[in-house]
Amino acid sequence: MKLQGKVWRFGNDVDTDIIIAARYLNSSDPAELARHCMEDADPQFSSKVKTGDIMVAGKNFGCGSSREHAPIAIKAAGLSCVVAKSFARIFYRNAFNIGLPIFECPEAVEEVKEGEELTVDAATGKIINHSTGKEYQAAPIPEFMSQIIDAGGLISYVKGRVNHA
Repeated sequence: MKLQGKVWRFGNDVDTDIIIAARYLNSSDPAELARHCMEDADPQFSSKVKTGDIMVAGKNFGCGSSREHAPIAIKAAGLSCVVAKSFARIFYRNAFNIGLPIFECPEAVEEVKEGEELTVDAATGKIINHSTGKEYQAAPIPEFMSQIIDAGGLISYVKGRVNHA
């Protein structure tokens, strides 16, 4: 799976309340959550992001509450993946549970600028910055987790396995 898109940058300690504000948690509709993704950091974010774009952030991305609404909002907004220095533990698991690919690559985060064009190869972890020609190496997504992402998340993955058993 190769993911390619324009970079949207955010800093360190982006918590789940920044990703999707608590005032929108009365909805679990992905389209509704997408309209408000990152709204408190950039009110126009959801109207600017294009399908396939890539979010790049600092350390401890997704800290705060354990709500699954945060990775759902990111994925539903059209972002293909998140590259960060590190992820909060619960966000990390929730991202894979809903089928959002995430990658830890501190070197890329330090150097990549907003608006640059990246390709991320999920199978190898290779990140290419097409704007500068520089390459980075993140850990690849393990095969069993790639299967969860390809299925659209853990629930779809389990349903598919049960239906084929």
